[in-house]
Amino acid sequence: MGKGQISPPAPAGITIMDCMDWKELNKLRFETGPIRPPSEAYSLLIRATRNCPWNRCEFCHTYKGEKFELRPVEDVIKDIEQAKRITDGIKEIAFLNGYAGRVRDMAAYVYNQVSVNDSVRQVALWQYAGGRSAFLQDANTIIMRTPDLIRLVTMLKKTFPEIDRITSYCRSKTAAKKTPDEMKQIHEAGLTRIHVGMESGCDAVLQLVNKGMTSEDHIKGGRNIKEAGIELSEYYMPGLGGRKLWQEHVAESARVLNAINPDFIRLRTLMLNESLDMWARVQSGEFEMMDEDEIIKEIGEFISRLDFTGVLKSDHILNLLPELEGRFPESKQACLDTVNRYLNMPLKERLNFRLGRRAGIYERLNDLYDADKYYRVDEAMCKVGAYTTEKVDELIEGIKQRFI
Repeated sequence: MGKGQISPPAPAGITIMDCMDWKELNKLRFETGPIRPPSEAYSLLIRATRNCPWNRCEFCHTYKGEKFELRPVEDVIKDIEQAKRITDGIKEIAFLNGYAGRVRDMAAYVYNQVSVNDSVRQVALWQYAGGRSAFLQDANTIIMRTPDLIRLVTMLKKTFPEIDRITSYCRSKTAAKKTPDEMKQIHEAGLTRIHVGMESGCDAVLQLVNKGMTSEDHIKGGRNIKEAGIELSEYYMPGLGGRKLWQEHVAESARVLNAINPDFIRLRTLMLNESLDMWARVQSGEFEMMDEDEIIKEIGEFISRLDFTGVLKSDHILNLLPELEGRFPESKQACLDTVNRYLNMPLKERLNFRLGRRAGIYERLNDLYDADKYYRVDEAMCKVGAYTTEKVDELIEGIKQRFI
């Protein structure tokens, strides 16, 4: 199960006969990549390219050691056709077993079967969620030749006319190199949203982490996407400037995003471990990681500088405060009030919340008012002597390592 995804419950009262249709369905497979944005948890995943063409960002481990490849368009089209066969197969099995009017329930049943292969399970989850969106993997599908990408998107729309949202990752520099006319053609073919990992708008930070682009690349690429009529989701990474560059990271990132005016800004808090190239900088003392209170202070400063007309999202498990979201400018003050509320809490309550949030007991600050949850965390803190920032940070670090 991917990050940001909730498994559908197995419905009661459904069983399927051990028929050839079921066995044949489970033979169908297609290729998918390793990741997608949390907001695409229930999208149909189609792998158009493999890995990342840049693959040098020091904070990212996803594609390390892997070679970037443009998959042959014919192979991708065959995968789309396989996904269609699986979709139709689940519907047929529902019909044969007397559940023609409960295809969604049948999809949930199929998803929960231990013997189901990953391709069938992925399509079943997509059907369970309504089957309205698709995500083109991997890290930078827009790098494809424009005619090939248009052909792929057109085929996807033709095969699944019920899909009303097709999205992809893209590097800013790639979007900047596409002509405005190319971007408009891609949009007209059916691509509706692009996710861009901006991470920072500060040139010093971008150089530090080897992002391979500048703030001006971010602005030009973002504007190209927006002007084509494609929804734009930009990612900001709190903590990426470290203690040394956090203020420049905040100021320049807000400046760049304000210049782009994306439809979404998504927070993705920095997390490092020894598997990442950037870890050597941490070990040498060149890069100082910020603690969670410092990160929240940074996010507050970042929000205070935002002047855009879109939606701020905090939709990742690494973010301490998921309630820092809403449409701007309307929700700006509420977000700032939440930041101040957290920072002004007594240390013991902040430590309690931080540990409870990372352990999955709390979701939002208001959960602190749930006495059962609060005392559950407090009891755990007593058992391990976690009443100091150092001890809580140590426990949290172990938990967060599992997130990545």
